[in-house]
Amino acid sequence: MRGLNARRTEALLLALALLIVVYGYASAGLAVTDAIPAQLPGFAASQLCLALVAHLAVRRFAPHADPLILPLAFLLTGLGLVLIQRLDHAYAKRFDSAPASGGQLMWTVLAVAAALAVLWALRDYRQLQRYLYVTMAASLALLMAPAFFPGDTYGAKRWVYLGPLSFQPGEFAKIGIVVFFAGFLVLHRDALACTGRRVLGVTLPHGRQIGPIVTVWLLSLLVLVFERDLGTSLLFFGVFVALLYIATERTGWVACGIAMTVVGAAAVGASEPHVRGRIMAWLHPFDIYLPPDQRPPGLVSDQAAEALFGFGSGGVTGTGLGQGHPELIGFAGRSDFILTTVGEELGLAGTMAVLMLYALLVARGFRTALVCGNPFGKLLAAGLSVVLAFQVFIITAGVTGLMPFTGKALPFLAQGGSSMVANWLLIALLLAVSHQARRDRAPDHDPAYGKDDGYEAYDRDGSGRGRPRGADQPEGVDGGRGEHRLVQAGQGQPGDR
Repeated sequence: MRGLNARRTEALLLALALLIVVYGYASAGLAVTDAIPAQLPGFAASQLCLALVAHLAVRRFAPHADPLILPLAFLLTGLGLVLIQRLDHAYAKRFDSAPASGGQLMWTVLAVAAALAVLWALRDYRQLQRYLYVTMAASLALLMAPAFFPGDTYGAKRWVYLGPLSFQPGEFAKIGIVVFFAGFLVLHRDALACTGRRVLGVTLPHGRQIGPIVTVWLLSLLVLVFERDLGTSLLFFGVFVALLYIATERTGWVACGIAMTVVGAAAVGASEPHVRGRIMAWLHPFDIYLPPDQRPPGLVSDQAAEALFGFGSGGVTGTGLGQGHPELIGFAGRSDFILTTVGEELGLAGTMAVLMLYALLVARGFRTALVCGNPFGKLLAAGLSVVLAFQVFIITAGVTGLMPFTGKALPFLAQGGSSMVANWLLIALLLAVSHQARRDRAPDHDPAYGKDDGYEAYDRDGSGRGRPRGADQPEGVDGGRGEHRLVQAGQGQPGDR
């Protein structure tokens, strides 16, 4: 019955999310045009269809998945569509810009369809372990591909152009990299965790063991140098260090990661003009309004200053949806800087509400990692959660002036087909891991899972076959219970749901 109760909860939360999104769409249209938008019925119908199809697919292919993951992703995506529709009016009025909301809705439909296709095809996420090095090779190819194409307006190379189409391969590479890192660390966890040298109370790894982190560090620097993409470089290296710590529980890896990040950022920032310009805009955002000969070298954009003006104008409760001027940021207001629209028109309260939605989604991902008995699934769920959390952090910190702006898209909210599809694929993998983890933790007497036949639930592949309980368990799993050694006090107890 737990699976059925979870799906009922999911359906109720999807209905609530649908009401919020439709109300926001009507409210924004009313504020901008003084009339209920004529497209409201079509928009509401499209959101209803997306929610219904996604819910039915999850009920069919992942009936035991966490009931909060899909509604949270759906609500964030819907809020993004509302914001882009609201910005279309402002950009059309000020810049005579073509609307982007129709294209974003199309990409949303494709993204949800791709996520459901993954749920249908990937009945057992552990199949991904068979293709670790193929996945890594494909991810590196995607990561390095933009270096061979022209840069954007300010010099960063994030796009691959194929005729009239363009996409950001780094958005897809982040998922493949997490899959590889999770599988790699499952295989080499003992070697990375059990040896080292203590220095000032911190256990540091031996030189030969630090090879993987040095390799990933060098690759992240290559991305930063040749593609001038600060966001992807930080995301790539940060996720690897975080997964190293999760897998080994050694603070030495974190210390090494922080030290290498500081060294690499300092070296590239001093030699690469594009990165130096990002740092100057962070340190001196308002100097852009000085005469050109008095500005710091490399400072060419007023986006950082306009973002801070927007947040300041919003105050605590905001100017009201549709009542601000987020278009003053320029071309990136619908993509990289869309959070400033939230800050200006919904205020600090609205910004914190959006960030809480992200925090809940990340928390459910980590919850999935805690209850998962399979080592690969545990690291995969944790890695995907870290990717989402880290991307939201570096974007939020960049637009609010806490760190240099990185140019990444805010997941689900920002305009962009690549980002939307990639993040919904991330949601699909989280749902797949959550489904198997929660199913495997079911008590044997629960009628929703059938009678106890002496076989482990997580050994089933959909064919009805399984192995005798406790037989041939993967290393690191307590036979007969599916408990990974990482499940310790403070990290989740067996049976937690």
